[in-house]
Amino acid sequence: MKNVSCCGPQTKDTSDNLPCCSKPEAPAIGFVPSIVRRVSAEWTWRDYLGQIRCRVSSFRNSYTVKPGLYAAGNPDKNSDVFVSANYKMSFDILRRALKGMNAWILALDTKGINVWCAAGKGTFGTDELIKRISESQLEKAVSHKRIIVPQLGAPGIAAHIVQQKTGFRISYGPVDARDIRQYLDAGYKATEEMRRIKFTVWDRLVLTPMEMIPALKIYALYAFLMFFIMGLKPSGIIFKDGLANGLPFFLLGFLAVLSGALVTPLLLPFVPFRSFAVKGWIIGLAFTFLGIKNISIAAPTAVFSFLFFPLASSYIALQFTGSTVFTGMSGVKKELRFAMPVYISAAFISIVLLVLFKLNQWGLL
Repeated sequence: MKNVSCCGPQTKDTSDNLPCCSKPEAPAIGFVPSIVRRVSAEWTWRDYLGQIRCRVSSFRNSYTVKPGLYAAGNPDKNSDVFVSANYKMSFDILRRALKGMNAWILALDTKGINVWCAAGKGTFGTDELIKRISESQLEKAVSHKRIIVPQLGAPGIAAHIVQQKTGFRISYGPVDARDIRQYLDAGYKATEEMRRIKFTVWDRLVLTPMEMIPALKIYALYAFLMFFIMGLKPSGIIFKDGLANGLPFFLLGFLAVLSGALVTPLLLPFVPFRSFAVKGWIIGLAFTFLGIKNISIAAPTAVFSFLFFPLASSYIALQFTGSTVFTGMSGVKKELRFAMPVYISAAFISIVLLVLFKLNQWGLL
């Protein structure tokens, strides 16, 4: 990764492709110019494209900015300091919220993880914040001793230790970056509404591609295996039988992906029970019932279907725990301890049922 100035020549490195001011103003008095990078509050087409790619692929794993201190607008020694992750989407959302303001942004090295998840993992943490304050020479950039940490980063920060080690006092900003201006106007006070975490249908919808795409990749493998199993005869693989007999299972498998990766997240607050595994199972059971009701399927394989597909939906829905604000680490671990033995047992029983079905189909039972 090249260590070049933000306003220098553009490279393919995402950390260097940040919008810059055309004519940088002089940095704060006493501040070391080589440490700070300047960014604009305006998003470019690259930023919008990067956001889309993060939603639909593993591109987010390498979508980062360099840790350190950034200047948004033309900050001086009295300007506020906002802490962010070095995950570029988190960083971009913050700098866009600072449009029309002059502020400092201190990006921590969270290994490309967003603020909320990094706080849980420990990378958005006390030691890293202390390290960045020291390395960026923040005390030379500002005359005050206040830094603003996003509320979702609070679990990873011990404010009293940061103050003891650096002298900087931590204020916790609002959950939503769009409320920053109102928060500042209120004298660094957040209303109850600013502290409330919203997880609307739209918030959940934009996260579903990252659940759908991995599930569809597994579905492609599943469809191939079902084609092979349904077409398998003692004489060999019969293409016509594999397609005709496998078609109902292709459909039911797709419904399981749809119910677990899309419908369950969208209906999350409305489906009974707290467990994501149970929510996914309920939606999967409903979709399996509707599927079987509208397609022709043999009675023995119906037993397999009502066992396998609702639990497949349940397993896929359980993956959404890492994308929500409804769960905690202890709750997820507890749910996994209960759900994994069920999934493993069900998978074994499903395989046995399929074997018995094929043996019966061949006239061996």
